[in-house]
Amino acid sequence: MEISKGIEIMDLCLYFKKEKALVMADFHMGYEEALNKKGLLIPRFQYAETMKRLEKLLAGFEINTVIINGDLKHEFGKISETEWRHTLKLLDFLSEHSKKIILIKGNHDNILGPIAEKRGLDVKKNYVISKTMILHGDKIPHGEKFNQMKRLVIGHEHPAISLNKHGRLETYKCFLKGRWKDKELLVMPSFNLVTEGTDVLKEKTLSPFLKKNLDDFKVFIVSEGVYGFGTVKDIKNL
Repeated sequence: MEISKGIEIMDLCLYFKKEKALVMADFHMGYEEALNKKGLLIPRFQYAETMKRLEKLLAGFEINTVIINGDLKHEFGKISETEWRHTLKLLDFLSEHSKKIILIKGNHDNILGPIAEKRGLDVKKNYVISKTMILHGDKIPHGEKFNQMKRLVIGHEHPAISLNKHGRLETYKCFLKGRWKDKELLVMPSFNLVTEGTDVLKEKTLSPFLKKNLDDFKVFIVSEGVYGFGTVKDIKNL
């Protein structure tokens, strides 16, 4: 499904058709290990399920550039054993399916450098495709380059929506499309398969780009396919 001119939603990713660039965000590899250390004994399925989903998505698909829009790993102040293994395996897999990998720094990526160096990659603050800036979304940049952009693509928020289905609430990852000042704003769901994310109908938003009322933002839910559900306001009124 096309979310904006020349940009398609493909599962939990955005695909820039002309440039053959695939954007994904917020893997948070090592998330389960971090939860286990806090005493939450959940099974560790994240890596296997992530790889299975990516293999299905990328099968027979031509990509020039993969852009990971922040928070590849989860731990703030160190690189856990799980993060070392799983992030490197993930990067190796993506390199087999693309010509170039771009890593954008997220707020969880304080110590991403050693992982990037292992694979000869740089960690960037943002990446620009034409007049679109791809950035994590935890901070608002300044300067002429940013001001000239017509579109922003952010992660960080992990947006999700809860819908009443057969008498019970079901939560789905979703994309949001709206505006921030004079720019179109696309908000990506997380590729963290352990949790659906932040229910934007009920929970406080994190990104400084989303501090205003979200009622006019369009919602695109990702389930077995991609479904347009109108605006946040429309869903509130269901």
